[in-house]
Amino acid sequence: MIDKKLLEILVCPVSKAPVEYDASRNELICRASGLAYPVRDGIPVMLESEARPLTADEKLD
Repeated sequence: MIDKKLLEILVCPVSKAPVEYDASRNELICRASGLAYPVRDGIPVMLESEARPLTADEKLD
């Protein structure tokens, strides 16, 4: 789980758009850039090189 205060200030390093937390995958999702950033041991890894591209279905959700 990500702290709500932290989630309010985090933005995607690529698009600078807000991110949302996906608890089922333990990732931070940025629809603007189409990337999902992992959360490891409760710490968001906000590196483009560590992100995975969203699938077409994920971009629409």
